Amino acid sequence: MTANEPATVEDLRALQLARMRDVVRRAYEHVPHYRTAFDAAKVTPDDLRTLADIAKFPLTTKAHLRNHYPYGMFAVPMEQIVRIHASSGTTGKPTVVGYTAKDIETWSMLMARSIKAAGGGAADILHVAYGYGLFTGGLGAHYGGEYLGAAVIPVSGGFTERQVQIIVDFKPTIIMVTPSYMLAIADEFDRQGIDPLFTSLKLGIFGAEPWGEGMRGELERRMGIDAVDIYGLSEVMGPGIAQECADSRGTLTLWEDHFYPEIIDPDTGEPVAEGEAGELVLTTLTKEGMPLIRYRTRDLTRLLPPTTRSMRRIARITGRSDDMVIIRGVNVFPSNIEAVLEQEERLAPHYLLELRRPGSLDELDVVVETRPALAGKLGSRELRELEARAEHLIKVFAGVTTKVRVVEPGTLERSQGKAKRVIDLRPKD
Repeated sequence: MTANEPATVEDLRALQLARMRDVVRRAYEHVPHYRTAFDAAKVTPDDLRTLADIAKFPLTTKAHLRNHYPYGMFAVPMEQIVRIHASSGTTGKPTVVGYTAKDIETWSMLMARSIKAAGGGAADILHVAYGYGLFTGGLGAHYGGEYLGAAVIPVSGGFTERQVQIIVDFKPTIIMVTPSYMLAIADEFDRQGIDPLFTSLKLGIFGAEPWGEGMRGELERRMGIDAVDIYGLSEVMGPGIAQECADSRGTLTLWEDHFYPEIIDPDTGEPVAEGEAGELVLTTLTKEGMPLIRYRTRDLTRLLPPTTRSMRRIARITGRSDDMVIIRGVNVFPSNIEAVLEQEERLAPHYLLELRRPGSLDELDVVVETRPALAGKLGSRELRELEARAEHLIKVFAGVTTKVRVVEPGTLERSQGKAKRVIDLRPKD
């Protein structure tokens, strides 16, 4: 536990309530959207007497942020904003986030807390392969590493050959990057004939996309590192909202002194029973530039009791409610398919889901690569048997009928950031 963390649950709850009262009032007084939304729901900041009262207030969605693009959700004048980040905007206008100087300091502290909780320290050399720019990953990791006192190498994403050279020459001990791009870096080590097991890397802190235990095992086996998860999203702050700690792998401690969590049913918006799975909703407790009240993250998880810290944990993200596809009445998430494919050792963790509609019904194709050791070694009969095996596993464990195409290693495009797992090829209505 670091010195700036609340020591007891009682201290934490008192701090949360004080901060929540402040942020709800600031949002109401300084953000026109919240004044309108609260008034429509017939609630005021004075109605927040306990932490549970936050459920009386309306939810905030990404659509609200886009409707007030670019600066309409800011709670301070622009002269107090010192940094602007934004999402990629692949499904519409990007969501824009503004930070005050205090927000940047808080974010840096929380990223440093996360790196330390994962097992890092001031003596480490940190290789940042997240993208820099409007995406929050690169600068978030960078400022956190510097706040911790580590030596930061600001590599950014892309130029995979150079990533390998820098790892070999600069000898970093920690790498922070998306797990899918870490796989691409591992592939480049193999292509260059360099054994990654003998590099200086000891720890990988991976985030920005859901990834499972199979991916963890793959990265740890191939790179000889400890692989841990970091959670965040640009709209709320960036990375550093929750961290998988070295002493409690398998779950992530949520930094509750800065973010208040709820779990809701993604269909109804109502709270679920304690410990049940649902969609994570977050209220920022300390953000000045753009406070968010009950923001729907769309990330699916469960809220779990604390262990060595006073703050609660979340289960690792299993997917996003808006990534779900429905195939003939069956709800399917990319993570469902990934977990099934991990059961077949001849298949690599590089896959793509293709949605089609050749007739009146939707169909799902799964394209997946074989392991590099099998390159060019499988005949057409063996490939078809492997495809049939994968189709059977998906049907049994995911409950959906698919057509699997097994392809050679390196066929699928490698992502330098977040991996794109689903392509919708259905005709536009």
